[in-house]
Amino acid sequence: MLELRNVSKLFNPGTPDEKVALSNIQLQLKEGDFVTIIGSNGAGKSTLMNIISGVMIPDSGEVWIGGKQVELMSEARRSEWIGRVFQDPMAGTAPTMTIQENMAIAYSRGKRRGLQLGVTARRKAFFREQLARLGLGLEQRLTAKVGLLSGGERQALSLLMATFTEPRILLLDEHTAALDPSRAELITNLTKQIVEELNLTTLMVTHNMEQAIRLGNRLIMMDKGRIILDVPEEEKKGLTVERLLREFERIRGEKFVDDRVVLG
Repeated sequence: MLELRNVSKLFNPGTPDEKVALSNIQLQLKEGDFVTIIGSNGAGKSTLMNIISGVMIPDSGEVWIGGKQVELMSEARRSEWIGRVFQDPMAGTAPTMTIQENMAIAYSRGKRRGLQLGVTARRKAFFREQLARLGLGLEQRLTAKVGLLSGGERQALSLLMATFTEPRILLLDEHTAALDPSRAELITNLTKQIVEELNLTTLMVTHNMEQAIRLGNRLIMMDKGRIILDVPEEEKKGLTVERLLREFERIRGEKFVDDRVVLG
């Protein structure tokens, strides 16, 4: 479903600030894979997401989605196949528009658009049905401005809008990091439920090792623009934070120093 072949990205080439963001990344995801990605700041995690989604073009290498080569396609064209939820609850929605208007825009993602009404009676019924799955009462607030919602409510709405059109790929970029623990747990559980129900091929970046171990069927650790560890499903079942830290130290010959990753 998703394949990266020798993907590399260099920032500020030829300057004192030159930095290797990604170096010859090789990655394959089968349909339905749920892969969590862990790594310290600067490991290349967000750059990887940006290249898959089309925000950035790699300096070299290829990106394939569902058998199509896409690394030169725009972000808008790829949106037909990709849903994405960001760390900032404000990023995935338009705050001055209503819940139903936001959902209508998401519903039309990747489709040919005309001058027809964006919010029809039929769509309202569909939106209410989808919102009811969140268990937050948002189905009763279709005309409320999204800017009035809490951070957790907005992130739940963003997750729903990214997935209710059943994209081929779901990208989750630290989507629980900005929330308080109770809201983060709510969004984590919703994520697991939606991904399993729709069998979505998912990549989730997280700073929380415990979360990375608990979710998904595969775990990847990145460091300095490379994938240094790829843990398959059977090995992941017995994985602990302590073992993950020991693996990093064995591979890199140094201790993992980013406390934020360890503690979440």
